[in-house]
Amino acid sequence: MNRASTFQSSSLATETEPLRVVSIDVFRGLTMAVMIFVNALASVRGLPWWTYHAHASEDRMTYVDMVFPFFLFTVGLSLPISVARRLKRNPSIPALWLHVVLRVAGLVALGLILANAEKADPSRMAISGSLWALFGLVSAALYLNVYPRSERFPAFPTVLRAIGVIGILILFGIFRRTTSGGQAAWIDPSYPEILGLIGFSYLVVAILYIATRRWKWASFLWFALLLTLCIFSTAKLIPVPGRIPIYIWPVDNGAMSSIVMAGVITSQVLLGTDRRPAPKSAIVQALGLGILMLIAGWICIPLGISKIRATPAWSLWSAGTAILLFTFLYWVCDLKRRNKWVILVKPAGSNALLTYLLPDLWYFLFATLGITYLDMHFNSGLPGVVKTLAFTLFMLVLAFLLTKARVRLQL
Repeated sequence: MNRASTFQSSSLATETEPLRVVSIDVFRGLTMAVMIFVNALASVRGLPWWTYHAHASEDRMTYVDMVFPFFLFTVGLSLPISVARRLKRNPSIPALWLHVVLRVAGLVALGLILANAEKADPSRMAISGSLWALFGLVSAALYLNVYPRSERFPAFPTVLRAIGVIGILILFGIFRRTTSGGQAAWIDPSYPEILGLIGFSYLVVAILYIATRRWKWASFLWFALLLTLCIFSTAKLIPVPGRIPIYIWPVDNGAMSSIVMAGVITSQVLLGTDRRPAPKSAIVQALGLGILMLIAGWICIPLGISKIRATPAWSLWSAGTAILLFTFLYWVCDLKRRNKWVILVKPAGSNALLTYLLPDLWYFLFATLGITYLDMHFNSGLPGVVKTLAFTLFMLVLAFLLTKARVRLQL
């Protein structure tokens, strides 16, 4: 979930200074908006099947199943730009790798907070899981916030970040849950939530991309290899990846990493590396790439269509759709510069981590206070949809206001 995505559309064919690409923020912001909507909609009953995630036993996917891969795709879009910016500021490769490791660690830590909140045992901790998670997210925000420089209080950001780190360490230290055998246990690391999965996928692609970034076709080769791994694993020809913990083998079956790599390829095709390509030819290539992935996904249908099983068809259809949508947004926002309509979604995309965490902060705050009215009412049919739309809009407005107030979280 990462926001250093930047180029501007002026002097497209020759500009090499990495400025901000509006379409990346808009694409990410739209993904955030849909994420908030579908997550809230999951508790609404009586809606058509295509408004929910497909189950693991089902051989199909819905638009809801494409939200997570769109996150992965934006990570890939931003990676070449982020790497170029960091190396321009500081050409040290060890410093770049340290940044990658710290970013992954931050995503995994946040994911573990979100994944373990409902597993907390208040009788062993003296506080509820909701309050524990609320403190955890606030502590993380203190550490991750981008503070303005202050000549009067130069140490102020350092002190707040230190408080945040200490708070997270204390909260992880006091966490207790009860296992199925009735024994006390600490944090359950088995599932690091969506943020952790994004972090591990980012790590895999960062390792591959950074090491071979000077080779023009390397990203295409890596994508092909990751997709091949996904195909062979899904076909049961390689049974090993699914049995190895993600902390040891973050590639998993290759599906998630292949979607991130598809974002890297799209960034290179549309935005270039050393020089920006001519917009017309770049758009034609990107559209062709997206259509090719949709066709490849259709060919892989016999291996199944499932997000839960991470099948090749799900990976290819998600990546292909993301490429086509981003290419359209790039044409509208960066080439045509028609950006008046992005007033709410752009801040959500440029301040993505804060936007991602806002619904969780809202949920944990209300759970801690014992306010359950909204959870108990308007939970079916059209009233539930209206409530969900209102909640999504409220979160976007809140993200907009906090961004305006210079509250920005960044890994």
